[in-house]
Amino acid sequence: MNGAALEKKRTWTAGAAPGIFPLLGHAIALYRRPLAFLHSLPAHGDLVEIRLGPRRAWLVCHPELAHEVLMDPYTFDKGGPLYDRLGRLMGDGLVTCRQPAHRDKRRLLQPAFRPSHVAAYTQLVAEEAESVCEGWQPGGAVPVTEAMTTLTTRVISRVLFSDALDDTTSAQVRDSLADVVRGLFVRTVVPVDALFRLPVPANRRYRHALARLHAVVDAAIAERRRGAARDDVLGTLLTATRGDGTRAALTDQEVHDHLITLLLTGTETSALSLASAFSLLARHPEAERSLHAELDTVLPGGRRPGPGDLPDLVRTRCVITETLRHASPGWLFTRVTTRETELAGCRLPAGATVLYSPYLLHHDPASFPDPERFDPDRWLPGRPTAGQRRAAMPFSAGNRKCLGDEFAMVEATVALATIAGRVRLRHRPGHVARAPRPAITLGPRSLVMACEDRPHPPSDAAHPVRGPATAAPCAPERRTAGDHVVDGA
Repeated sequence: MNGAALEKKRTWTAGAAPGIFPLLGHAIALYRRPLAFLHSLPAHGDLVEIRLGPRRAWLVCHPELAHEVLMDPYTFDKGGPLYDRLGRLMGDGLVTCRQPAHRDKRRLLQPAFRPSHVAAYTQLVAEEAESVCEGWQPGGAVPVTEAMTTLTTRVISRVLFSDALDDTTSAQVRDSLADVVRGLFVRTVVPVDALFRLPVPANRRYRHALARLHAVVDAAIAERRRGAARDDVLGTLLTATRGDGTRAALTDQEVHDHLITLLLTGTETSALSLASAFSLLARHPEAERSLHAELDTVLPGGRRPGPGDLPDLVRTRCVITETLRHASPGWLFTRVTTRETELAGCRLPAGATVLYSPYLLHHDPASFPDPERFDPDRWLPGRPTAGQRRAAMPFSAGNRKCLGDEFAMVEATVALATIAGRVRLRHRPGHVARAPRPAITLGPRSLVMACEDRPHPPSDAAHPVRGPATAAPCAPERRTAGDHVVDGA
């Protein structure tokens, strides 16, 4: 009997989390100690009722229940307090739209992120990664999170607009995102709109940050309309505003919504993933040595990686995969039931909020023994079990799985290989790893590290090895696991 059949016979348990405060529910626990609160929930059941402010919600604590939710998007649709708030930022874009509108939106944008297309972005990513680190001096301090956000902003803007945003605009995006992700988290765990209409500094910062992000996208669209047509995502969207007889023409607002969705989801979590990878490697020298050995072999002398090198960067990709397991930037997502339904033996009414947490599932010792240990070797070819592949869902699952999952993996792999092939980043003396500040994403938001030169072996001692091993096994299985950035496109 296979594992799936056994799971179908499992008797699910359900319970409720203690510690509910009037009006606030579990908001205090989620805000002050979000990861500890998540870790406490499986003791109460496979499906646990919590309170988001005064609103009842249910959080799934088992990977099979998460798949049951994610593989049935017509019952468990995008929605709930997270997506209600995201909709005010991203409009009716690919991430936030409801299921009936999803298919046409995805078909429009999918060609830019097909695997065959993604390989062409390898040079683009390597160029930007080289540019980001070329000014780093041995012994100098490197603002890693800021640098990685600059890198990912420039990469996704070149994909969308053909040209990278200038330094001033990139800084505006970076600073605005910091205010937005914090504000979104508070509005998710305490979904009481009246609180966020108060004229207090935090609310003003949030509104101003939203306005700045919308202005960046509007300026890019206006500039393109004044100039020549280009073969990029913006060009595809503007062509769609004229219609082609097979689908309704896009409105100007839809063009805006698609662009701001892709710009923001292509920046924030990719940057946090790379910052986390460098921080984790600095704390795990054996994993770092294995990475450097591969880079010295595949990319001798620190040369720039190309598309043909991707199959040989096996350990590099495994470092990224393990980072996404160990330090998932997207850590908590919501769905809403479209009808009365049953989950884990519990009857849920229409309109119920259901949550799942990649972070919680990735730190379940039943799926990943010694889950707090950073171990890229878990993902070497032939190592991960079917259960581990199914439990790993940094890019979500089902037909709302992230549109850019493979793009994100290539971007992170090439950026890591390019930077780690040239320099070594070390934690500065006195560094203490602190629990991340809660926001809609989790990760090191102000990481500063020290730069060191990385000596390379003589060129005749390092040469590319072209073998049958590929990095593909490090990636979660496409239809059942894997949501980049803001859960699922």
